[in-house]
Amino acid sequence: MRVAIVIPARFASTRLPAKPLLRETGKYLIEHTYEQASRAKCAADVIVATDDDRIFDAVRSFGGRVVMTRADHVSGTDRIAEVAAHLPADVVLNVQGDEPQIEPAALDLLAGLMTDPASDMATLAVPVATREAYLDPNVVKVVSDDRGRALYFSRRPIPMVRDGEPDFAARPARFLQHLGVYAYRQSFLLKIAATPPHPLEQAEKLEQLRVLGTGGTIRVGLVENAHRGIDTPADYADFVRTHRDGGTRRAA
Repeated sequence: MRVAIVIPARFASTRLPAKPLLRETGKYLIEHTYEQASRAKCAADVIVATDDDRIFDAVRSFGGRVVMTRADHVSGTDRIAEVAAHLPADVVLNVQGDEPQIEPAALDLLAGLMTDPASDMATLAVPVATREAYLDPNVVKVVSDDRGRALYFSRRPIPMVRDGEPDFAARPARFLQHLGVYAYRQSFLLKIAATPPHPLEQAEKLEQLRVLGTGGTIRVGLVENAHRGIDTPADYADFVRTHRDGGTRRAA
């Protein structure tokens, strides 16, 4: 099974402009993510997909592989599908460019889930640790069946506990936070990228519901800690401090 990791990267960001090119650590943010992805044992190829000349030049400057894509893609999935169509890969992993602390072992786990021939896709989740996260609409939740296949994703608390309070300490975990990293079977990626948005996807603003809404299968792998993405200036400042301390801080 040949695995390619594609990292979509855009210059524009509402909360943190020019995010991929931030380099207070001495390396570009996209460079940190590229290096982490390259450490995954599963990776036969690691490629940055961008529509911006500045990002293209930055990746080339540190020796990374980068592909220029069209500028009219509405999502990262569409961008990686353009690249994946030309790759000699069976499975394509989508790692966001603003995730410099992604664990290589988590990517290996994700790729391993695709050995199940019934899986069109795979993703990761971590146990929900607090009531605040459970109720937060910015924290996407997922419910899976006994075989580890996703039943639904939502910004709402799921499963909703009708009587009593949710037990976040229970194991196996029943309350799961979705982590936005994906593995696709290459042929399925091209198919789903060409499929119109599904009503469930439009309602929740969650792309993965296009897959479930059209009958696709998503395997869910569990990890103990959430990798922390960089969304705001405060996130980046915290990452810089962590990098200077020589450690990797994991999100709860």
